[in-house]
Amino acid sequence: MNRLPRIEQYGLIGDTQTSAHVCDDGSIDWLCLPRFDSPAVLAGLLGTQKHGSWQLAPAPSPGRSAEEVVTERRYRGDSLVLESVWRTPTGAVRVLDFMPPRDGAPQVIRMVEGVTGEVQMVSALRPRPGYGSVSPWIHEVGGRMVAEAGADALWLDTCVQQVEKDGVVVSAFAVAAGQSVAFVLSWCPSHAAAPDVPDPEAALAETLAFWQDWTQACAYDGPYREPVIRSLIALKAMTYGPSGGIVAAPTTSLPEEIGGGRNWDYRFTWLRDASTTLAALLGTGYRQEARAWRRWLLRAVAGDPENLQIMYGIMGERDLRERELPWLPGYEGSSPVRVGNGAADQLQLDVYGEVIETLYLAHQSGVAHCADTAVLHQRLVEHLVQRWQEPDEGIWEIRGARRHFVHSKVMAWVAIDRTIRLIEAGALAMELGPLVELRETIHHEVCTKGFDPVRNTFTQSYGSAALDAATLLIPSTGFLPPDDPRVIGTVDAVRRELGTPDGLVRRYPTIGDRAGVDGLKGDEGAFVLCSFWLVDALALTGRLDEATNLFERLLMLRNDLGLLAEEYDPALGRQLGNFPQAFSHMGLIQSARLLRRLVAQRAAAPGAAAAPALRPPSRRSQPACPDRTSQHA
Repeated sequence: MNRLPRIEQYGLIGDTQTSAHVCDDGSIDWLCLPRFDSPAVLAGLLGTQKHGSWQLAPAPSPGRSAEEVVTERRYRGDSLVLESVWRTPTGAVRVLDFMPPRDGAPQVIRMVEGVTGEVQMVSALRPRPGYGSVSPWIHEVGGRMVAEAGADALWLDTCVQQVEKDGVVVSAFAVAAGQSVAFVLSWCPSHAAAPDVPDPEAALAETLAFWQDWTQACAYDGPYREPVIRSLIALKAMTYGPSGGIVAAPTTSLPEEIGGGRNWDYRFTWLRDASTTLAALLGTGYRQEARAWRRWLLRAVAGDPENLQIMYGIMGERDLRERELPWLPGYEGSSPVRVGNGAADQLQLDVYGEVIETLYLAHQSGVAHCADTAVLHQRLVEHLVQRWQEPDEGIWEIRGARRHFVHSKVMAWVAIDRTIRLIEAGALAMELGPLVELRETIHHEVCTKGFDPVRNTFTQSYGSAALDAATLLIPSTGFLPPDDPRVIGTVDAVRRELGTPDGLVRRYPTIGDRAGVDGLKGDEGAFVLCSFWLVDALALTGRLDEATNLFERLLMLRNDLGLLAEEYDPALGRQLGNFPQAFSHMGLIQSARLLRRLVAQRAAAPGAAAAPALRPPSRRSQPACPDRTSQHA
């Protein structure tokens, strides 16, 4: 049988500098070293295991399929230590996969522990640096196996025998109850001395302690604490610790449509994604991340806000040129596989609003404006004043003609509004009058040119009949109050025209084999973040029970480890797009916080009806077989 794992069959491990994707059949199929945006040394996720993989599983035996998957898996406590249990006819083993947070060499540690009986195990590491394009020189040095190619060296250490065969490092061994075997894969520059071998048990204890200490700072204590904590951990795992930059996702080219070409590299720091992620972290008590991101922002933008990019590298790099990797066939044949991202050169006016909103929220949360931030803020506003009337590529990074997107104009209004609030609070020294006048000008234009009075809805862009789920943010931004008839009409129109049969939401219309407004052919799944936006819009417009029900359906879309991709295909019942996606987990956190607050307010209102009970969710366990037919929520 062909091995075609679904996206949701993967778990994530990471060290806040890079990460690895571990499938429930025991194979690590995606690993970039030493950073999120480094070339993958294991790229089987975008091809086959021959493009790089590390299988660690019970050895096949007569009557047992080589494609069997783990019996159960979970994260150990509130951590990113993945624990998988295999039960075989001869016994059971537990495998712990983790990456210790580090100052030195990045390491992937895999520990096999005997639980009952005795189990024959096989480790097969197939390193393929350069996104699966290079077969390294594999040899033994002082009893250690090393794979070298160009600038990269991968060292594999274990206490059991290792042999190299046809470019694969293989270890066959048995583990009985009470025994353990550890494997440590370390990366270092090929010219450097060999990295030290850690004590796996000590590394495990340090990794668990790191995550426990971090999660204890969470200020959210509502009924959805488990999904909120898991989402926070995912966001922290996507934060590049040395700089504070946050990647949109740790993968590239996982498709928005199986077999389609909507495949993009998300291993960079979008101002928009990072800003909204920081808002979720700030709302749950994490101020240090906000300070680190603000320092990253100052370095990335530097003294050149007039040439603000909508995304940067995780250390603030500006050159993110896009190219294709023709030797990789893509996930389930979805090509092309791309690295780099050409959208870095786009004009997206909404990012000014997201960045300034985050600076405002940071100030509200006690992260005081510093002098350097104030200078940057002022220059960003001055530049926005000059450009807000231009058409742009918008939040969805269209590759067609620029338009006057309603969401972009609303976020320009947000940038001016939050600036006015900071001036009034004494945190910024700028002239107030012209900004107040501009805020009113933008508001009037959007309500005049971006609103369809016949259908009672805001549209995607000026003069367009198409809708856009981003207009669901109008009430949460404060652009209009939630009880405004235009807001309610927009929510209803988006549900009607962009909704799926089970209540999820698409971003905007696509038209299959013809290029749509985004300049691309093909379709896509329901956008998870937009569906959380619908939760928020329903809740704010007084439909709290509907919002709660939708939120709990969305929780059921997570995989068995609590992870969400960018999109979900209701027809196929599977996750789509890069995985895990910061946007999706940010949306979950924000919706959980909003529901908790509004339910409490309704319960406290005099004469209020009984508030809906917010129930801790029972996440649906995803069936494991790659060819399964999964029910949608």
